[in-house]
Amino acid sequence: MRIAYVINTFEGGGAALPIPAIVEVCRQHGHEVHVAALIRRNGRAMEAMRKAGIDGVVLAGEKASSRHVLHELDRWVRSVRPTHIWTSLTRATLLGQLVGAWQDIPVVSWQHNAFLKPANLTLLRLTKKLTRLWVGDSDYVTNLTGERLDLPSSQLACWPIFRTHSDIQPAPAWKPGEVVRIGSLGRLDPTKGYDTLFRALILLRAVKGLPEYQVTIAGEGREYARLHAFCQLHGLTNVRFAGYVNDTAAFLRACHLYVQPSRGEGFCIAAHEAMNMGLPVLGSTVGEMNHSIEQGVTGWKIHPDHPQELATTLEMILRHPERLADMGRAARDLVMRRFSPHAFSQAGGDILRRMTDIQP
Repeated sequence: MRIAYVINTFEGGGAALPIPAIVEVCRQHGHEVHVAALIRRNGRAMEAMRKAGIDGVVLAGEKASSRHVLHELDRWVRSVRPTHIWTSLTRATLLGQLVGAWQDIPVVSWQHNAFLKPANLTLLRLTKKLTRLWVGDSDYVTNLTGERLDLPSSQLACWPIFRTHSDIQPAPAWKPGEVVRIGSLGRLDPTKGYDTLFRALILLRAVKGLPEYQVTIAGEGREYARLHAFCQLHGLTNVRFAGYVNDTAAFLRACHLYVQPSRGEGFCIAAHEAMNMGLPVLGSTVGEMNHSIEQGVTGWKIHPDHPQELATTLEMILRHPERLADMGRAARDLVMRRFSPHAFSQAGGDILRRMTDIQP
């Protein structure tokens, strides 16, 4: 197959960063892949693509109209002459479906989002028949896609978008007398629930006898100014904003606990990366985290938007930081079993075999 892989942007997020691993599996099975983004955005994912020998094409400028982007996508696909179009994220899917229909090319579509904007969901319901196979990036998103688009199982597949690294050096254990270092990786966006975390930290001030701890948020986004101002206003001096980090492994290796207080997630690669690094995860009961976190074994689950519940759980954790390392090892063991390189390659291979049977 010759696959035209189309994504919204090359932004450094959960949908774009796994492209090298996805393309690697396609190449291992003898398929050719060409990758394009509708627009660039911050381009954080492009360096990893370049190192993997992937020449990503940016089709249009940031302010280009949808009509212009569609025209450029149509022209690019004609130049690639693919046997299949693979789309990722809603805008790329909607435009890719149109191009596929015009050029009589079958379309396969990734689904990453647990929560779609109402308008996008309505559009996808109207155009769902233009995609021949829908691929969820987790069991959670796959099941949700089937339900909200009313799809038969024959049109659904699951390829978990995370692949573990067995050779990566895990985070060292907390030692008595050390500051307990709590970390989080995420876009500074309301869906990530960092305002809930900060309200929980305010509640923790009334608790006596806790060890010293520090919270570091690695990420950038439109909520930075508001979140930073909130921390300053309430004197949360133990919160640090690290900005975007390229070396996520180094960031996680400096932590003892990972926290993800999101209001909504799909797969949530960052939480699984933390588990791969040997960190227990304190996460919300949303998305794939709800399946991967085993309560009291690999981490803790709390309801989103509940600062008091989050504060109470953090208090319990901070009273016994010596238990973090054992739970982190259990978390690492779990993701190594569930999301091994073999499992990743096998899931991708199964989907590619199904794709070869899809004809115009």
